[in-house]
Amino acid sequence: MTFTVASYNIHKCAGLDRRVDLGRIAEVLKEINPDLVGIQEVLRPQADALAERLEMRIAMGPTTKQNGLPYGNAVLTRLPIQGSHAFDLSWHSREPRGGIRLDLTMEGSLFHVFNVHLGLKIRERADQVRTLIGEHVLDRGLTGPRIVIGDLNEWFPGAVGRMLRRELHGPRIIRRTHPAPLPIFPLDRIYWDRHFVSDGFRVHRSRLARVASDHLPVVARLQMSGSGG
Repeated sequence: MTFTVASYNIHKCAGLDRRVDLGRIAEVLKEINPDLVGIQEVLRPQADALAERLEMRIAMGPTTKQNGLPYGNAVLTRLPIQGSHAFDLSWHSREPRGGIRLDLTMEGSLFHVFNVHLGLKIRERADQVRTLIGEHVLDRGLTGPRIVIGDLNEWFPGAVGRMLRRELHGPRIIRRTHPAPLPIFPLDRIYWDRHFVSDGFRVHRSRLARVASDHLPVVARLQMSGSGG
């Protein structure tokens, strides 16, 4: 029961050359070949088109509208979707932020995936991650193990990573993903419950990924462990 999880901020498919090209994003995802991927900064038509090209199921969690179109976070997956729930993480008058939870099954086992995009200010992110953990990740109604993926906008080690690691596992060394050509900041993360064992964590650094968006994708290979270890 090993599967590939990815997180990718696609910047509305606008590349470093300022060209909007959904095909490049689709090709990067084909290079990764994920079983599920959390996408941030995506318009609904783009998310639908990516799902169609990759032959994946989709759930969208809009946080706002841009040019009249739903915009926010999405999850694409090859696994059966049992349910989805979008939630708000907006903080005061700052840019709307949020996330989406998917309830998925793999070989009959239920688990929960949270895809989020946090804010730019330190206090904003701290409040958002407290809400994420307290109201969503630790929801007593959830019966399966959990994975948190997304653009956490944490430029340097801080409260967001500390709080998530109190509840979940993650790579010991966080990987730099932004800006894509020469990454300096580890903005994009994946954390997983103790029911999963990591079989590898990396940043996808292909030539195409370095120009398709201003972020590089992060990729984890996870195995579900019946022991919860």
